[in-house]
Amino acid sequence: MQNSSALPKDFYVKETYKRIAREDLDDKIYFIEKKVNNNFSSVSEMYDKKSKKIIEKSIMASRAREAARKARELTRRKNALEISSLPGKLADCSSNDATKTELFIVEGDSAGGSAKSGRNREFQAILPIRGKILNVEKASMDKILANEEIRSLFTAMGTGFGADFDVTKARYQKLVIMTDADVDGAHIRTLLLTLFYRYMRPIVEAGYVYIAQPPIYGVKVGSDIKEYIQPGVNQEQELQDALERHSTGRSKPTIQRYKGLGEMDDHQLWETTMNPENRLMARVSVDDAAEADKIFDMLMGDKVEPRREFIEENAVYSTLDV
Repeated sequence: MQNSSALPKDFYVKETYKRIAREDLDDKIYFIEKKVNNNFSSVSEMYDKKSKKIIEKSIMASRAREAARKARELTRRKNALEISSLPGKLADCSSNDATKTELFIVEGDSAGGSAKSGRNREFQAILPIRGKILNVEKASMDKILANEEIRSLFTAMGTGFGADFDVTKARYQKLVIMTDADVDGAHIRTLLLTLFYRYMRPIVEAGYVYIAQPPIYGVKVGSDIKEYIQPGVNQEQELQDALERHSTGRSKPTIQRYKGLGEMDDHQLWETTMNPENRLMARVSVDDAAEADKIFDMLMGDKVEPRREFIEENAVYSTLDV
């Protein structure tokens, strides 16, 4: 065994420095561990929240991509006459000449039934929709593509969706919105125009979108309707003028008020709204669709102040006797 007294002096000096350094390192490690332990819970919580948001966004993006893929598969039509791919309640026409064919989007099953009976089956197709379609202004992509009414419309048009959208494949070169001449009808028109502007803009730019103008009044003499009055700022004056024109002899004209398309029989709907020789339709421009989108965003969006200002500027006030 080696005698400690025989060890050189330098040995004790080196060992002493090692011990001091080790103790100093231990103190540093202890300080770091203490700091980490004290702050770990708050740091972990902060990163957990960020991670959760990233994961949620990733899941939403994945769902949207999957929904888009499924929608593209559903909306593709192999050819214009593939009956098995016809959506929902679509009553297709027999012609496959897109320059002559027309697709009427009709509000409700009642009006849809009259339109199907009264149409020209050669070039007019009918697609009834159930009430107000989805508000695409606020809906996520997967909800939009999961909506049956919207999916049916894309399938009927045959244009595809998103990156696959091709206006040259349009099955119809007239896409006609045919709704009631009331507030609900105007709301449905705005919803549809917003959809077209957001997700089918090429068909608007191509001039394929129209709005049908069904009459609001019919002037009757006996059982025959002699004249129809279209809705507009001068509709009441036009009605009075029509009543005077047909007030001859003993027969007195009466007024037929049309509250909705469903009140018309198939013959009346054809003569007033669908017959190319008599009907009145307005072609929608990109500016029209953009204005509809702007108004809809203001009225249905998240910002309250623009909506309040619009209502205050356009509201009609009346005094009620209570």
